[in-house]
Amino acid sequence: MGFEEGTGKERGGVRVGLRFLTRRKQVDSKRAWSDGGQQLAKALSVPQLVAIGVGSTIGAGVYVLVGTVAREHTGPALTISFLIAGIAAALSAFCYAELASRCPSAGSAYHYSYICVGEGVAWIIGWALLLEYTIGGSAVARGISPNLALVFGGPESLSIYLERIYIPGLHIVVDPCAAVLVLVVTGLLCLGIKESALVQAIATALNVCVLLFVIIAGGYIAFQTGWVGYTVAGGYFPYGVNGVLAGSATVFFSYIGFDNVASTAEEVKHPQRDLPLGIATSLSVCCLLYMTVSAVVVGLVPYFAMDPDTPISSAFTRNDVHWAAYIITLGAVLALCSSLLGSLLPQPRILMAMARDGLLPSFFSDVNKRTQVPVKSTIITGIFAASLAFFMDVSQLAGMVSVGTLLAFTIVAVSILILRYVPPHEVPLPSSLRESIESVSFRYTSNQSHDDVTSQEISKESADSPLIVKELKKENLNDQNRRKKAAWSISSICVGVLILTTSASYSFLPNVLRYMTCSIGGLLLLGGLFVLSWIDQDDARHNFGHTGGFICPFIPFLPVCCILVNAYLLVNLGAGTWFRVSLWLLLGVFVYLFYGRTHSSLTDVVYVPAARVDEIYRTSECAT
Repeated sequence: MGFEEGTGKERGGVRVGLRFLTRRKQVDSKRAWSDGGQQLAKALSVPQLVAIGVGSTIGAGVYVLVGTVAREHTGPALTISFLIAGIAAALSAFCYAELASRCPSAGSAYHYSYICVGEGVAWIIGWALLLEYTIGGSAVARGISPNLALVFGGPESLSIYLERIYIPGLHIVVDPCAAVLVLVVTGLLCLGIKESALVQAIATALNVCVLLFVIIAGGYIAFQTGWVGYTVAGGYFPYGVNGVLAGSATVFFSYIGFDNVASTAEEVKHPQRDLPLGIATSLSVCCLLYMTVSAVVVGLVPYFAMDPDTPISSAFTRNDVHWAAYIITLGAVLALCSSLLGSLLPQPRILMAMARDGLLPSFFSDVNKRTQVPVKSTIITGIFAASLAFFMDVSQLAGMVSVGTLLAFTIVAVSILILRYVPPHEVPLPSSLRESIESVSFRYTSNQSHDDVTSQEISKESADSPLIVKELKKENLNDQNRRKKAAWSISSICVGVLILTTSASYSFLPNVLRYMTCSIGGLLLLGGLFVLSWIDQDDARHNFGHTGGFICPFIPFLPVCCILVNAYLLVNLGAGTWFRVSLWLLLGVFVYLFYGRTHSSLTDVVYVPAARVDEIYRTSECAT
């Protein structure tokens, strides 16, 4: 029957010795919760998910980014760059929507990769996401205090206890206001997901109102002045198509945040329906706001005259609407506060998911019985982020935030390909069910032996009849061959994308070497894509996880495009960013090897065919 031990100790060898890296867990089911697992409160609906998604995505970047990108890359064509970046982000959103509805549990990309790829990759993704949310939250908090001071009248308007202080001996600038804000948000998150979502919805609604003010008031002024920004010399594309594409790569990161919706999957009332709607709606709202705001702002002021630091408020000031600057500054503060809440929300849930799987101490998996949120994980997260925001200017580490997000986007797209073509056909069951497993295994082994004897007798009697064939074995063999082709094709696509993006980005390489490696990478990518397009998808995909939710379209082309876009952005993040991230990931490897590997909940399991799980549980219930 092919039942298999999870540890693999008895088979030896290097391949088996590293088997723990590829062991995969089961999609969390109702049976797991009925056995005593702690579950988060199901309190979120579509409007709350949209508030979380929009609030996490639209930070203060929109109030700054439009000026820098328009001046340096796009000119008046900034709206096109936001549209292209929005389409690129939608590729990942489609993949997230299917996996979130099929696997509605805390952990987001970590959870999906653990189910589809394996424990080793899942650990790396989870560890990278922890870094992303910590640095992201701290960076946002450090950006709130100067904007908050402007709202109250100027840099010196904050209380002396909240002002930034330079410490000469240590050469650091401490920010008490940032630390206090992080702790306040942490306390809010401990109250419950419903309360947190309400505050997030209020802050997001106010921020959207400010952006609507910019659109309406700015559009009215632009009509009065004749849209001077679109009448400049050089036309609509002063930097050409390459400038628009470069601007798209820059503004792509302004769409990061919709994936936070997936991190709340376990707390959604109707995940199969609401999660895809929440992800799609939040991304669509953000794209529409970005495009409309950029279209208005570049029409108010010529792109070369924009202030790179305060492009929106300065555009109104140049048109003698000075009072609008206060409203816009208030919008920036609201956007930062909403983004801070969105940054601190997912991390405790990822810690909880990793602790549930045994990869981290069980301390992080505790769920408060009254509020039904992981309070201990939330408090630890808040204290660490507050300390970082207080002592350290993390702006130079901002690139590390992008690494975690892009790695997650990439592995989610790979997980979609695995789910469709080579979904897990075995399920890990606890060793406590060993007797039931052996009983069912013996039953099927006996039946198989009986069938073999019968088929041999029939073969002897009908040796001359070509109509008697073993159709079942033939179908199994064809399915195994198809799965092997699919697995090799997915691997070929990943390797090809890595070679292609690396060689295309490293301009210091000789041209001959670059063209040769690009050709090799392109052939591997296209070859794998052709095979996946030619072979059938696995029938088991229909029964994988929770069915009845969103189905990602245009397979395999959409996930492959997603992998290509995200890999290109990853390669171009810079050597300094990758060096710092590598140190963090190396620390994570040691933590996993010395703790997670041996404490994993999959260290003592038996893998059984998915079709036999229900029968094994029924046998176990009858035995008790």
